[in-house]
Amino acid sequence: MPTYHYRCKNCGYDFTEHQSFDDDPITVCPECGQEQVRKVYSAVPIEFKGHGFYRTDRGGSSSGK
Repeated sequence: MPTYHYRCKNCGYDFTEHQSFDDDPITVCPECGQEQVRKVYSAVPIEFKGHGFYRTDRGGSSSGK
């Protein structure tokens, strides 16, 4: 189940919630009760693994001559 990060625009309360993809987003702040909660989006980390992603992986012949 994915974890979503939320922040209230009214009081600034930050929290995370485990929700199914089918669940509606949370809109009411559990701290102040106002309908000012929005999802916080951030960059997703990318990790490259395997051959071909580094400068040292290029070059050289792969034909074995």
